[in-house]
Amino acid sequence: MKIHQLLSNVYIPLTNEENDFVRRHTDKIRLESLDDHNLWVAQNLVRKGIYQVSKDSKLLVKNLHD
Repeated sequence: MKIHQLLSNVYIPLTNEENDFVRRHTDKIRLESLDDHNLWVAQNLVRKGIYQVSKDSKLLVKNLHD
């Protein structure tokens, strides 16, 4: 296997809880609608690059990769 083949299929490991969060929520989530625990899970997903915070800091937006 060549290096570019390995790099093109990089997978981000998610915990079961993070995976459930991604499945339950849509592509855009209002941060004020999340409780403390879900906010903590969302912060972990932002660190992993699954979501990003909007410029106005009110929405959590899912990163859509090709």
